[in-house]
Amino acid sequence: MRGNLTLVSLSEPWRRLAARMEDIGFGTIHGLVIRQGEPVLDPPPRVVRERKFPCDNLPRQPRSAALGLKEQLIELLHFCRHLGDGTIDTLEIKHGLPFRTFVEERG
Repeated sequence: MRGNLTLVSLSEPWRRLAARMEDIGFGTIHGLVIRQGEPVLDPPPRVVRERKFPCDNLPRQPRSAALGLKEQLIELLHFCRHLGDGTIDTLEIKHGLPFRTFVEERG
């Protein structure tokens, strides 16, 4: 799976999530439901944007769909495929990429 993955090679839910993370730039996504390793975006999860002052808070330029995926997004894909079904309580976003997740474990 680490080969030449691009945005075009991803499913529609993954493309939408990647675009949403780029749009957020810095912040968190809360309550992201994962079903069969795929993000569920309807209803949309709660988003909290981080703002720093002074800082360039302008929207980021979207990456070309033909470019290879960043390692952080590939790691999130692997994590969600391993998770299968569940909920990511918090997904922290930095520079438009996944930075870390918080997932409740029971038992």
